[in-house]
Amino acid sequence: MHIPEGFLTGEAAAVGAVTAALGVGICLRGARRHARERDLPIAGLAAAFFVVGEAPFIPVTIGTNAHLLGGALAVALLGPYLGALTITTVCLIQALVFGSGGITTLGATITVLALVPAFVGYPALLALRKPLPLPVAGGITAGLCVLLSAAVFVAFMTLGADSGIDRGTFAGVTFGAYAVVALIEGVITALLLRALLSLRPDLVRARRRPVPA
Repeated sequence: MHIPEGFLTGEAAAVGAVTAALGVGICLRGARRHARERDLPIAGLAAAFFVVGEAPFIPVTIGTNAHLLGGALAVALLGPYLGALTITTVCLIQALVFGSGGITTLGATITVLALVPAFVGYPALLALRKPLPLPVAGGITAGLCVLLSAAVFVAFMTLGADSGIDRGTFAGVTFGAYAVVALIEGVITALLLRALLSLRPDLVRARRRPVPA
């Protein structure tokens, strides 16, 4: 879901930039208030993990591929603010170092990959953890975030496309690929959360009863 350079009109890229700036600004303020010192090394390790984990593995169309997202896992481990900033950092590294996604489209990419899990996924996780075990809730949330991010990605790539695109075909191919990703990411997220809750529950910010800082 890293949107390549030149795929969006200037207006669509500007919408993505404004949305990302507002969202990241909120996350910076929130992280200053709520981040624990112990979270910072975890954020660094998570960023490194997601840089590798987001390697493309299912081609969608020319210039873009489907890949694991990691946003739901990031916010479950680090909270919505630091989790979103971690994914934002991953997006920056991948765009600037690896050429995955464009610079002018970076705001749209951050909106899709970092802000959807923070502002939609995390509240969903908190709601789902009430009737369900946290690993199950995390797995469902991860799948939901993948599909919601795919919907926002399709909206940017079709409504904001710089050239003509077959919207129906593109949407069908994208949702088909990311339905597979949603299933895989849901299972991986659930298994990782289950393992961490068994070994180091203090590392999971989304626990019902957080360990005191």
